[in-house]
Amino acid sequence: MENYKRTITCGALRKVDAGRTVTLNGWVHRKRDHGGLSFINLRDRDGVIQIVAGAGLSAITVELRNEYCIAVQGTVRVRPENMVNPEMPTGEIEVDAEKIVILNRSEVLPFQIDEETNANEDLRLKYRYLDLRSDGMARRIRLRSETAFASREWLTTRGFLEIETPTFIKSTPEGARDYLVPSRLYAGKFYALPQSPQLYKQLLMVSGFDKYFQIARCYRDEDARGDRQPEFTQIDIEMSFVNREDVLTLTEGLMGYIFRKTLNVQLPEKFTRLTWKEARERFGTDKPDLRFGMELKNFAPFVEKSDFSAFKDALAEGRHAQRVADSKGIRIAGAGVKALVVPKGATFSRKQIEELEAHAKIYKAKGLAWFKVGANGSMEGGVSKFFAPQTAEIVSELGVTPGDLVLIVADAKCAVANTALGAIRSKLGKDLGLYDKGKFEFVWIVDFPLFEFNEEENHWEAAHHLFSSPKEEFLDDKEKMENDPGAVLGDLYDLVLNGCELASGSIRIHDPVLQKRVFAIAGINADESEQKFGFLTNAFKYGAPPHGGIAPGLDRLVMLMAGESSIKEVIAFPKNTFAVSPMDDCPSRVEQKHLDELHLEIKKNAHM
Repeated sequence: MENYKRTITCGALRKVDAGRTVTLNGWVHRKRDHGGLSFINLRDRDGVIQIVAGAGLSAITVELRNEYCIAVQGTVRVRPENMVNPEMPTGEIEVDAEKIVILNRSEVLPFQIDEETNANEDLRLKYRYLDLRSDGMARRIRLRSETAFASREWLTTRGFLEIETPTFIKSTPEGARDYLVPSRLYAGKFYALPQSPQLYKQLLMVSGFDKYFQIARCYRDEDARGDRQPEFTQIDIEMSFVNREDVLTLTEGLMGYIFRKTLNVQLPEKFTRLTWKEARERFGTDKPDLRFGMELKNFAPFVEKSDFSAFKDALAEGRHAQRVADSKGIRIAGAGVKALVVPKGATFSRKQIEELEAHAKIYKAKGLAWFKVGANGSMEGGVSKFFAPQTAEIVSELGVTPGDLVLIVADAKCAVANTALGAIRSKLGKDLGLYDKGKFEFVWIVDFPLFEFNEEENHWEAAHHLFSSPKEEFLDDKEKMENDPGAVLGDLYDLVLNGCELASGSIRIHDPVLQKRVFAIAGINADESEQKFGFLTNAFKYGAPPHGGIAPGLDRLVMLMAGESSIKEVIAFPKNTFAVSPMDDCPSRVEQKHLDELHLEIKKNAHM
């Protein structure tokens, strides 16, 4: 091999290299035989170059197949003008081969390696080492590496220290199930893999390391989906002596640098901001896609003036639920009737509308009402007869024009109406191509509720996590949190990009007394909080500084930058939707002796 080590990569060659003698290593991407000449597209991580092999090399070129690993020695030459390939970065040149050596042969491929493959997901994951050779996967993995490096570069130059936190930690409630690791030395005891470095980065603030970051591996035992995996990576950031504005400004600067450095895209210096309530009311979600309009409108005033009993019943039910909740000291939003105007949607067939209704029902809507606006501005079809007397008011308030379709959801819970219609908005945005896929639209969502009421378990719980501070105005009222938890806003913030939650953060609690009050409201008594979080609250007793942070998801960020819809496309070795790796068949059984060492016994009726 020593005589055939490459002197340059395939993709690095250009016209200025003409006349240069080179040694290339790579894989046969394509081969074409023309009489006494063979044309071989040789590929490595950096790209593809055309190799021309004459009749003198036919003894070896006749053997070559796709994905054979070979070395080529030859001279770079300029292609004839009529043979230039403008689709290839190396299309102006080729290498006249003088020697070809087979470094390793390849069996018949399970799928063709190209820029992108149409093989099914499990096949791609089973042979991921082949899938990663494709130009698309190689390009995305490179983008991931460049994004991680840009993050480190920008944060380090601003005084942040990269500090690793433990992988084996204490199991604490953080919103998802922990992955547990049994201890061999301590029978019946377990470590947990971190859902995030949350507690440790707060302890680093107590320790005086006032600017911390980490490209952190995190683990959550929850169902996989397009933007979720059992193991994931986040750009974890924490700072002392800061307020919300400091964290938001820093994150905007970080995102701006990453996009300039990796994609040559200029982002605005400041991102749009919406309160949680405003986002829910206008877009039906706290993860709004702002690349297109179609905002939700309040339709309740028109219901009160109509005789449409289904909607009026929903409003009445909502008012009753509010009265009951008020009597228990619980604040709820009540009923909602929301409308969505679909521009030029009057062409939708009944079947298309029924499909949208089925989509709304996934989000607990009881139905989807509709009407169309005819060429003369009149209401047609659906529930139009109930609202026709209010046509002029509805057209004015909703901004309806002839040819539009109006979709309406009513529910005793406003959150259901918002969520269901927001989901339809998102679906139509994609289905109708209402946004530019190459556009990046960031938005901050701020002023989240600090607590939310769990109706199934009949108690309050933290809306994000237990360590987020209330906004400052709620700290002055000594009884507000306990008496009306639903009214308390947290110093919380999410960064959303193109309808996907990209980062979540907050100003943290640093006062041990306040932290215990939050635990108590969330139903965690003094003994339980001491057992689970005592190491953190005890640290707060020793001059803990005010601090806050954020954690952009690296996987989701690169996914969106690459224009993909699944984080599997930007992770080298991901799991499938069942949290299984087809390549190495994990999770897998282990030998009984290992179970014995760990003091574990598998239940006989366990699903294997």
